[in-house]
Amino acid sequence: MGLTHPRVVAGVALLALLPVTLAGCGLGDGDDAPGGPASQSQRAPAEEAAARSRERVQAYLDAMAAKDVDAGRSQLCAPMQTAFDGAATGPNGDFADHFTVPQATITDVRSGPHGEEVTTSVTVAVGSRKATRSLLFTVTRTGADWCISGEAPGGNTPAPGVTP
Repeated sequence: MGLTHPRVVAGVALLALLPVTLAGCGLGDGDDAPGGPASQSQRAPAEEAAARSRERVQAYLDAMAAKDVDAGRSQLCAPMQTAFDGAATGPNGDFADHFTVPQATITDVRSGPHGEEVTTSVTVAVGSRKATRSLLFTVTRTGADWCISGEAPGGNTPAPGVTP
């Protein structure tokens, strides 16, 4: 009977520490409630992806308007940089000398099959003639950073409207 007393004390001590241990692990403190920390951590990656994608594309659009080829190249993923170097300042390149970019805006950011898809509206001017075109940029995560992995004419179609 001499051993019963220490075992009881140890058991009571473990039971007393259990709620503190569970609270330290995040269990039992209401994290699963709507708007709680658990839902915020699940939502954060999508919000970060959209924000980072928007930042990269905006930096690229700013570089186009400023004709800063190096700043534009730095927004691209490594595999795109070689093709960019050959085409960026060519007759139809994004950084061609014969046209200006008076306006470029991001119109939509959404997740796509190959990364974040950023739709833009770019106005290009040559002399007094202007044309506005839609470009679709794909932005992906490479390690801890984000970069533009694709550019194509067009963009995402607007979300379908609700009919009354």
